[in-house]
Amino acid sequence: MADQNVHNAGFTPGGIKGGSTGSEMMSKEARSHEGGVPSGGPTSTLQEMGAKSSTHSSGFTHSGISSGTKASGMMSQEAKSHGGETPKGGTTSTVQSVSMGGKGK
Repeated sequence: MADQNVHNAGFTPGGIKGGSTGSEMMSKEARSHEGGVPSGGPTSTLQEMGAKSSTHSSGFTHSGISSGTKASGMMSQEAKSHGGETPKGGTTSTVQSVSMGGKGK
């Protein structure tokens, strides 16, 4: 289900679908980063997972983040660099939101 939610948001093996939640995210992220989409950010992470259908296997599941996975490592690292909290709008929270069927906001 998590991989399908990512695909439904526009992150597909063929790229980000125009007019999708993914394209809106990409546009917003590019504007806030002087025209580029940073590697490791929400858009690039979701596109990589959407292209490989690896969201669920990375630990981002419909039930939450699975312990001992790439997702839990990302969450831990992000929390350490933000004073112990995972920031809203950060990579971990955005990927988890989209994998659960949300819009990543």
